[in-house]
Amino acid sequence: MNFAHPWVLLLLIAPVLLVWWEWRRRGRPLVLPLDHSQGRSRNWLERIIKCANLLPPLLLAVCILILAGPQRLATPEDERVLTNIEVVLDVSGSMMAQFGDGTRADKAFEAIVDFTSFRKGDAFGLTIFGTEVVHWVPLTKDLTALRLAAPFLRPEKMPPHMGGTRIGHALSAVRQRLRSREEGDRMVVLISDGQSFDLGGGQAQKIGEELAADNIAVFYIHAADGEPQNETFTIASLTGGQAFAAGDPQALREVFKRIDAMNPTRLKPSAPEPADWFWPFAVTGLGLLGLNVVSAFRFRFTPW
Repeated sequence: MNFAHPWVLLLLIAPVLLVWWEWRRRGRPLVLPLDHSQGRSRNWLERIIKCANLLPPLLLAVCILILAGPQRLATPEDERVLTNIEVVLDVSGSMMAQFGDGTRADKAFEAIVDFTSFRKGDAFGLTIFGTEVVHWVPLTKDLTALRLAAPFLRPEKMPPHMGGTRIGHALSAVRQRLRSREEGDRMVVLISDGQSFDLGGGQAQKIGEELAADNIAVFYIHAADGEPQNETFTIASLTGGQAFAAGDPQALREVFKRIDAMNPTRLKPSAPEPADWFWPFAVTGLGLLGLNVVSAFRFRFTPW
C-alpha cells in the first residue's frame, strides 16, 4: 500500500501526541468528604475512561490517512491488442455488375459494415481505388463515417480516372498509411472483382515483401465468379494473409467471418496500476465515530 499524497502523513504527529498526552495525564485528584467509608480502587474504570478519551485522536488519525489518499495496486487485467484494419474497396465500373439481389459494390459494402461489428475495439480505415487511390476514412475507432459512406462510393458516381483496377498501386498507398501506426497489429482487407495489370513482372513479389517487412497482413477477396488473380495469392501468402474467391453475397459474408476467425483478438497482460483504497479506513472511521458517540453517554470524566 502507498499514498497519493504522502506528505499529508506528517500531520499524524498531532494525533500521536494527543494519544500520548491523554494516556499519561493524571488529572486533578478530588477528595470527597465521606465519613467511615472504605474507598476501593477502580483502576479499571479509569482505563475505560482513558480509552474512551482516545477515540477522538484516533478518529483524527483516520481522517489524515484518508486525506493522504491510500492506494494499492489493482489486479492487472488483460488488455486488448489494437488491430489497425485498412479496408480497400474497388470502385471501378465493373463493381456495378449484378451480385445476388444487388451489385458487387453494394454487397461488398454491406459485408464490410458487418465485419466492423465483429471487431469492436479495433481501428478501421477506408480506402477506395480504381486507377487512382483515395483515402476516404482515416484509421479510427469511431466507425460512423465509414458506415455512412456507402451512398458516396457508388462506382457510377466516380470520376473517369477511377475506372481502372490497380491493386498494386492501392496496396503501396495503404502501406504508407499503416506503417505510420506504431501501436497495434496491421491488416489490409482488399475487395476487388478485376484483374490488375500492375502486379506482373515481379511486382507482386516486391509488394508482398515490402508489406511483410512492415508486418502488414493482406487478405484479398475476389467478389466475382472465378478464381482470384495468381499474383494476389503471392502477396497474401508472403504477408501471412490469404486470398479468397467469393462468387455470391453469402460467400462474401462467410469470407469475412473466416478472416475474423483467422485473426482473433489478442490480449496482453497490462501492468498493475494503483487504485484508491479508502474503504478499510472509512469503515474504521465510522466504527470509531460510533464508539465515541456511545461512550459520550457514560464513560467520561465528571465536569467538576
